[in-house]
Amino acid sequence: MTSSRIGALAAALIAVSSPALAHVSFENGQATPNSTYKVTLRIPHGCDGKPTLKVRVRIPEGVVAVKPMPKSGWKLETTKGAYVRAYQVHGEAVSEGVTDIVWTGSLDDAHYDEFVFQARFTDAYQPGATVHFPVVQECDSVAEEWTQVPAAGEDPHSLKAPAPGVRIVAAQGAAAVAPAMVKAGSLTLEQPWSRATPGGAKVGGGYVRITNTGTAPDRLTGGSLSLASKVEVHEMRLEGDVMRMKAVEGGLEIKPGATVELKPGGLHLMFVDLKEPLKEGQTVKGTLTFEKAGPIEVEYTVRGMGGAAPAEHKH
Repeated sequence: MTSSRIGALAAALIAVSSPALAHVSFENGQATPNSTYKVTLRIPHGCDGKPTLKVRVRIPEGVVAVKPMPKSGWKLETTKGAYVRAYQVHGEAVSEGVTDIVWTGSLDDAHYDEFVFQARFTDAYQPGATVHFPVVQECDSVAEEWTQVPAAGEDPHSLKAPAPGVRIVAAQGAAAVAPAMVKAGSLTLEQPWSRATPGGAKVGGGYVRITNTGTAPDRLTGGSLSLASKVEVHEMRLEGDVMRMKAVEGGLEIKPGATVELKPGGLHLMFVDLKEPLKEGQTVKGTLTFEKAGPIEVEYTVRGMGGAAPAEHKH
């Protein structure tokens, strides 16, 4: 593959792996009803080149037990108020709580940072709903208001200033708590997944956790995908201020007793020449090819564009 080809694919994959880089967004975009959730808000830039001085987050009705994380160098303030109705949290009725969070400090336009808080999503939101958190990013004399909420059926990526959202998904039943896995000989493949891609995207990313329980090494050399021309093993690394990507020459070694996790921002699978966009909620069949184990059939679960790795393996 030529350097220009790699560069083009790297740029495209970065766009896929980090959706809407120009927008504020949540690192982890899914939660279940009646669950406590760590919310990580990503601020990628300032306002028209000016540093960010305040980050304001409005907490929507139905999200309770909010606890913001203090941030070094930033002043933290909260506003509390009454809820429209009381919510049950661990058997107790909760009728008021944090409604706004404000961090005050300074973040240069050239820098990126994250702001974290914990919250509980009540049964006011059921699977299929998306909870939007209006965010206002204040700079010197200007502001970015990330407050637009899509109408029913509207693509949030078509909005100029969308409010970041968390999609509510069904809780896994007891029989589904263990991570989905495929075993082939001494190899165990857990939780194959991908992210939805925007219309027109020609590449996508694939992620999986691979464990070798045998006594001999094996090597992941590539694979296939029903919606792509080919699957390659790639790595991304930050060299200085430049994100670079390249194919793993000779394949990826899985040593005896070792576990290797392919995930966004590091080692990953590249789906090349997508025939159609990957859509949230769908499963896509494919294979992963190993030097010794041969081809192994897998199914990738497609998460949202801001989807995080399955909770069992988040670090």
